[in-house]
Amino acid sequence: METDVTVKNIKYGNKQIKSRANKSKAIKKRNVFNNSINLILLFIVPVVLIAIWEIGSQTGAINQSILPAPTRVIDALETLINNGKLANNLIVSIERVLKGFLFGAVSGVIIGSIMGLSKTINQILSSLVGILRPIPMIAWIPLLILWMGIDESSKVTVIFIGSFWPILINTIHGIQTVDIKLLEVASILEKSKMQVLFKVILPSALPSIFTGLRLGMGSAWTCVVAAEMIAASRGIGYMITYARELSQPDVMLVGVFAIGIIGLLIDTVIIGIQKSVLRWSIDTK
Repeated sequence: METDVTVKNIKYGNKQIKSRANKSKAIKKRNVFNNSINLILLFIVPVVLIAIWEIGSQTGAINQSILPAPTRVIDALETLINNGKLANNLIVSIERVLKGFLFGAVSGVIIGSIMGLSKTINQILSSLVGILRPIPMIAWIPLLILWMGIDESSKVTVIFIGSFWPILINTIHGIQTVDIKLLEVASILEKSKMQVLFKVILPSALPSIFTGLRLGMGSAWTCVVAAEMIAASRGIGYMITYARELSQPDVMLVGVFAIGIIGLLIDTVIIGIQKSVLRWSIDTK
């Protein structure tokens, strides 16, 4: 009897294993199907919009002096690539963004960490942050030009200010919202303050810090374009403004789309770094 029961249990266990394996395969197939549908939908909407745009331009429903047809934009893109103007202006803007963003990221993380860890410093600086943070970046540009001139330093400073605030706020939020249970466990294990900082607090705050970095990079792109439109002789913002003065909307659209594509690529790189660094985080899976 015991042998029969054992055999039945083994058979039942095998059936359970097979059932789970089949369910796992079904889930994988469903995920692949859903991903394929999402990928198709991702491309369908832009293609449909471009087709409507082209048809409207060719039939005269859309004024091409205001919104040129996609074919004209593509021709302008080809011309700007061949003469090197698009690449040269993009390189200048990217250099400015990277410089300002680097300063903003380092400053934002350091000051944000200090404010998040110290209630006293947070209380001292919170009023100053509350006053300065809402000021639009465009309002700083005339002052910075007056103080620093129209050279690179004023533009990099604008980008620094624009990227600094979201990184600062998200760093403070990440440190202040560390799970109290983790801190209690570290206290029970008698970990030193430095160990708690580098092993518990900062790793727990990293998801928020990366969110701040992504927002900061988006703000940096906004700031560099605004700064180049007002006072610059090179850069993608200058290219768009100069094209407006020459009534070249196709060139303007090339610059606008270039900004969006480069911004998307940089954001994708940051997300990739975030997933690589935060493999343990559920939110990045």
